[in-house]
Amino acid sequence: MGREVMEHLAVRPDGIYLDATAGLGGHTRLIAERLESGLVIANDRDAESLEIARENTREWAEKIRYRQGRFSQLDKTLEACGVGQVDGLVADLGVSRYQLTEGERGFSLQSDGPLDMRMNRTEGPAAAEIVNFEAEKALADLIYQLGEERRARRIARAIVRARPIRSTLHLARVIEEAVPRTGRLHPATLTFMALRIAVNREQEELEALLESGPRLVAAGGRMVVITFMSTEDRAVKRGFQRLAREGRAQILTKHVVKPAEKEVLENPAARSAKLRAVEMI
Repeated sequence: MGREVMEHLAVRPDGIYLDATAGLGGHTRLIAERLESGLVIANDRDAESLEIARENTREWAEKIRYRQGRFSQLDKTLEACGVGQVDGLVADLGVSRYQLTEGERGFSLQSDGPLDMRMNRTEGPAAAEIVNFEAEKALADLIYQLGEERRARRIARAIVRARPIRSTLHLARVIEEAVPRTGRLHPATLTFMALRIAVNREQEELEALLESGPRLVAAGGRMVVITFMSTEDRAVKRGFQRLAREGRAQILTKHVVKPAEKEVLENPAARSAKLRAVEMI
């Protein structure tokens, strides 16, 4: 949703911007292309993705500062760059194609790899810890609440019985045998998503973004967030409505913005994307 992001971010040539989820550098590049004396801070918790972003945006490197960190560390990120507030912030909460297709990262249903799923492979326990050691009821609750998977109890029971789960494809096979495919989605898709959210504490980090982000954006600056799950979109919608009620921001997207049909045809993964934006007062 590059065009929609740029439209709502309204980049000024002399402005300072924060791409809070730089990923492979797509939005960072679009911002940097529009800058003259301005600066864009490319932040991501995934060091490997950030290195790819650095390579992909090398042509605009003098306008970019690359930083590794979580949403809950954005205050320190700006401080390290000598910046108090920014003129705009964009956060794309989607998982990058690189993470999903690189088997070694442990996110993929298509290629075998370790049950990792950590965005930052130096932080916290991997997915294998949850899959192999969580109590059955707690595992079922996690899959149901974070993945909105209605068959969570059956899946959790199958996982516990099949322990130890050795790899991503082993886990996917166990789930597929427990709940056979009924539609387009692989039966393990929602469970994998729930595990990823839990491992990376994504809900807590989104809460941190919604708390600190508005404080880090200067008056007249804009905050743009793209979500891919209904739980995330509800959190962003509520957060932005709260800012509006408090008189701290004006909502720019009365209705959620979705990708154009052409983009969805070219990139089917974009079909679930929803964009919301506010301007700080």
